[in-house]
Amino acid sequence: MALRIAVLSERAAGENRVALSPETAKKFAALGAVVAVEQGAGLRAAVTDEAYREAGAEVGSAAAVIKDADIVLGVQAPDVALLAGAKPGAWVAATFDPFRDRERVEAYAKAGLEALSMEFMPRITRAQSMDVLSSQSNLAGYKAVLTAANTYGRAFPMMMTAAGTVQAARVFVMGVGVAGLQAIATAKRLGAQVSATDVRSATKEQIQSLGAKPIFVENVAGIEGEGAGGYATEMSEEYQKAQAELVSGHIAKQDIVITTALIPGKPAPRLVSDAQIASMKPGSVIFDLAVAQGGNVEGSKPDEAVVKHGVTIVGYSNTAGHLAADASALFARNLYNFLSAFWDKEAGKPVLDTEIGDAVRLTQGGNVVNERLTVDG
Repeated sequence: MALRIAVLSERAAGENRVALSPETAKKFAALGAVVAVEQGAGLRAAVTDEAYREAGAEVGSAAAVIKDADIVLGVQAPDVALLAGAKPGAWVAATFDPFRDRERVEAYAKAGLEALSMEFMPRITRAQSMDVLSSQSNLAGYKAVLTAANTYGRAFPMMMTAAGTVQAARVFVMGVGVAGLQAIATAKRLGAQVSATDVRSATKEQIQSLGAKPIFVENVAGIEGEGAGGYATEMSEEYQKAQAELVSGHIAKQDIVITTALIPGKPAPRLVSDAQIASMKPGSVIFDLAVAQGGNVEGSKPDEAVVKHGVTIVGYSNTAGHLAADASALFARNLYNFLSAFWDKEAGKPVLDTEIGDAVRLTQGGNVVNERLTVDG
């Protein structure tokens, strides 16, 4: 009997994405799987039920779609109650936010489901095409700059006009991961003067390669801030102090600040204090990409424009969701790349290896099995 892959409508507040595109529905069908999608699942991402049908997917009610599913795909992991009709031990590949939503992980274990957390995808070369954090961060970095530009009451590029010159906006990007690099590139394309900083010294060249100015403390130990798997870690005290002073002086001269710093499993690090906000010119804008994880900026609130000292602070709880069509297409491709890479033709299903399988698997056989959760929790 053919493997059944089910996709439900996302039910989290403000979630406009969907975990399957017509393109990936077609590709899963080509592997021999039966694909079923809940009706209306793609509408907020500009995908009609008809488009799924044309791609060979079944479209029906949540209960009909989930019935006897072997694999469930989600953007955010669905509540266990919605998965009641799935096969025992069914896989659920989605984002779980496992460190902050331990209850959901426990519920999946109790229900006998195998939770595969896409956020735990290892940062290795062969898993790059499966990495949802990167694909979504890329779009988030772009959207952050567009939103900041839209909020800012002036133009980004320098303009020479008969009535005089409009100065280019100064944009400072804090944190040069995937989102930060895209933010730099987008701000440059819009004509801004761009500078950036990060805790990892290796990012200096990346910043320069995009035509932006790196802002780094020189000659202080403790800059290396690269943790396991290419993620940023926390810095030495001396370095933090020197960096804070340099950044404070720099922030005061900026028109736009974009903050992108996240540490997996921990609240977002505080990068911009109230005093630093007060030092900025009235009319400046800060976009806090980490606002949903507690925020890099003092006083930022998800999905609200907060004005402090004449500076507007904005940030979305789900930035990639504001570009739902593209974000869904990329997310769906990440999921397809993940499952198809392990597809066993004879078995007619994916068989995970230990390196990636053990990294992403949270629950199996009624237990929480992921080392990062059993050690940290």
